[in-house]
Amino acid sequence: DAKGIPSSYGGYETFVDKLTEYHQDEKNKNHIACKGNENEEFEYHNARCFKVKVPNIGPAQAIYYDIVALSRCCKYIENNNIKNPIIYVRLVERPFAAYFQRKIHKLNGQLYVNPDGHEFLRKKWSKPVENIGKYQTINGKYADLLICDSKNIEKYIKKEYKEYKPNTIFIAYGAETRK
Repeated sequence: DAKGIPSSYGGYETFVDKLTEYHQDEKNKNHIACKGNENEEFEYHNARCFKVKVPNIGPAQAIYYDIVALSRCCKYIENNNIKNPIIYVRLVERPFAAYFQRKIHKLNGQLYVNPDGHEFLRKKWSKPVENIGKYQTINGKYADLLICDSKNIEKYIKKEYKEYKPNTIFIAYGAETRK
């Protein structure tokens, strides 16, 4: 899942871009969902990329994209008999996380999630918005591995959701600078 591939617009997309660039010759094939205007496929860094057309439905676009991208990913795995797949996504909206984890497990796969930043914790939000944001955030209960790009996010998840014993790892994205 990388909405902006091949033109990266954020840290996560840059991570996916570099991951595919550095692992083009691996025996494992990468498949990337991308947000686009048409449902089309293309190759990028030897990865199969498939665009997900998202209707203009306001803030619900992100939820729509996540559901369609994960559904198409699961269907592709099933149709192509892919063994032991790992699905790595930036975020699964909590109401859908349990469903997709069950579906991925039935395909003998694992669901890895980057829990994204905790935007809802910023002081600018009212208490109701904060509560909705916290509810939406994946809590580790429905992920096989949470890959945190911040030590503070990992610490927060382990503390707030300790009853689920979330499996986490910290991997810094980092950046390259070339002159």
